[in-house]
Amino acid sequence: MIDKLAWLTFKDKQLLCARSHGNATYYIPGGKREVGESDEAALIREIAEELSVSLQPETLRFTGEFMAQADGKPAGMNVRLRCYTGETHGVPVASAEIAELRWLDSRHLAEISPVSRLLFTWLAEQQLIR
Repeated sequence: MIDKLAWLTFKDKQLLCARSHGNATYYIPGGKREVGESDEAALIREIAEELSVSLQPETLRFTGEFMAQADGKPAGMNVRLRCYTGETHGVPVASAEIAELRWLDSRHLAEISPVSRLLFTWLAEQQLIR
């Protein structure tokens, strides 16, 4: 099981997504916890590294958890994505590890990972994205 955290931020009924260099698939900004790290601390650290913004800890809210086959991994290797919303100081800007930031919605399911497809479907049902 791969545990990942994701920060959900919306604009015009779309979700901010990122693509790494050399990868065609978009992912939700976030990452993995380090040993002993809370979800909130890890997400604040990862978002600062990836997007050069500071998440405001008091605004972080758990949104949901989604599980699916991990993209590009052997069959049976699942990823669990724990999702949070929260406000930031600053405007997200792609760090050196990110090739592109893009606002996506449910029309872009072919461009995202299986676990992100579950999330996008749920977000569309909640009318948070198109």
